[in-house]
Amino acid sequence: MPPASYVDPLNGDVYPLEPPIWCSRDQTPLLVTPGPGLTRDDIEHGVRSLWRYRRALPVDVASPISIGEGCTPLVQRAWGDLRPFFKLEWFNPTGSFKDRGSTVMLSVLRQMGVDAVLEDSSGNGGASIAGYGAAGGLKVKILAPADTSPAKIAQARAYGAEVQLVEGPREECEAEAVRQSGRICYAGHNWQPFFLEGAKTLAYELWEDFGFRPPDNVIAPVGAGSSLLGLAFGFRELKAAGQIARLPRLFAAQPLNCSPIDASFTAGVDTPVPREALKTIAEGTAIKRPLRLREIIAALRESEGGTIALSEAEIIAALKRLARMGLFAEPTSAVAAAGLDKLAASGRIKPGESTVVLLTGSGLKAALTIAEATLP
Repeated sequence: MPPASYVDPLNGDVYPLEPPIWCSRDQTPLLVTPGPGLTRDDIEHGVRSLWRYRRALPVDVASPISIGEGCTPLVQRAWGDLRPFFKLEWFNPTGSFKDRGSTVMLSVLRQMGVDAVLEDSSGNGGASIAGYGAAGGLKVKILAPADTSPAKIAQARAYGAEVQLVEGPREECEAEAVRQSGRICYAGHNWQPFFLEGAKTLAYELWEDFGFRPPDNVIAPVGAGSSLLGLAFGFRELKAAGQIARLPRLFAAQPLNCSPIDASFTAGVDTPVPREALKTIAEGTAIKRPLRLREIIAALRESEGGTIALSEAEIIAALKRLARMGLFAEPTSAVAAAGLDKLAASGRIKPGESTVVLLTGSGLKAALTIAEATLP
């Protein structure tokens, strides 16, 4: 394999990995060239974190910033006629799946000489980067929407990060981060390609969880799409390496109130389609214009999966149902669980299939919101 590079998926332009950059010359998102995947023998079985899959990463990181991320529980529960598996990503150290991307992205950037980073986030991403920045001795500044859940802001500040609250929609945080990016390394988790390299370890972990076979279906709550793209990249590498014969079908679950990916996929295009965006209880998915829409649609089509959009009432009902099963997930996670019934009713998911529901974050992240939505 040639050395890894950044690549512009729009035109194929290639950029060296150093010095670190976050976008193309045209200020469009980049990816890292696909890796060769790994075999069972390449797993470092003595490592109890996602770094057991380090040989699948494009850079050899000598000293990772690790606090035990990955290796999260996979539990099977009854859900009507289905017996889905719930992947409990809130068991990551900062309480969300974002730790997968943060550990790899910040480890690579630190190895390249970066000692301070800037991030924009609606909550979990900022808390995660703040936590891993603290663990790795990096200075961190977080830009967050002014209406972000107070618990997530408190968490980021507790790690020692500087937090600047930005008035206006989620997109204004990103715009402000871009304006400030000339003064500090911009490590936005929606932009920096190495975040996706960490996210792809979820595919490797599910492969190992299922006895080195892929599940039939994976449902993920999707806003910017890092979890879904990570799954797509990881399973694609496993297939290319001859470790699996087929890809699992990937389903992107979104709140109907903010569902640009569902709008485009349903219309049969990979470009934005107008659909009104309203406030949603699932704040982690409230991304009106996902940067990597084209790649997300391609991943859904390649896997023969699809999208599902859920009402606020359906999301709240799923949130309550999860909690009554002992699974205290944040509302964003409940979007994926809410999709189970609709996907089954439409015949897209069948009772005999192995289906994974990705629960991305802890309910403790949004306890007040959950109390207001679910308690009598």
